[in-house]
Amino acid sequence: MGRTEILWSNHQFQAVVDLPNDYDVLDLTGGKVPDHPSEFAIGKYDEVRKGMYETELFEGDRFIHMGVDIGGPVGTPCMAFTDCEIHCFGYNPEDGDYGHVIITKQTLDGIDFWSLYGHLSAESLVGKTVGQRLKSGEIIGFIGDKHENGGWDPHLHFQLSLIEPETHDLPGVVSHDDREKARKLYPDPRLVLGDLY
Repeated sequence: MGRTEILWSNHQFQAVVDLPNDYDVLDLTGGKVPDHPSEFAIGKYDEVRKGMYETELFEGDRFIHMGVDIGGPVGTPCMAFTDCEIHCFGYNPEDGDYGHVIITKQTLDGIDFWSLYGHLSAESLVGKTVGQRLKSGEIIGFIGDKHENGGWDPHLHFQLSLIEPETHDLPGVVSHDDREKARKLYPDPRLVLGDLY
């Protein structure tokens, strides 16, 4: 009988973004990005962010964050945390959406799972192919600017999924009613990112 869950702690992972020793951990529960002194910043998983997602895309009731945000300068490289392949990629053009996104597929302990890299630069998708193999530590893409990343301050939205995405999209924020189910489908990215906060 096959394993039914990933033993995350049995694995070592490459950093998705090379963070400096000093970065800010943001409180986004107020619905806006606070001023912060560091060039890099972290936005939390499973954080309630009422008032932050106001475009039509979110229908006014999705505000619980299902990824970890890693804020950094435009062009910051984003890497594969383990060997993987490109599952899908594309451009989500709606205001407030991911902009350019790449989703990878990984297998650990015999279990497939997927990772979304959102708010990337257009350059990140150049030369990519579905099924393309990437080694741990290889650059997947780069943090995009506002005009190409859905209109957000430059950052990477990194999200895990235990269900296969149908397209280059995952719900990055969910409603209160969907929160418990979403936490099971989209586990805490710190399982691979480490103890960022």
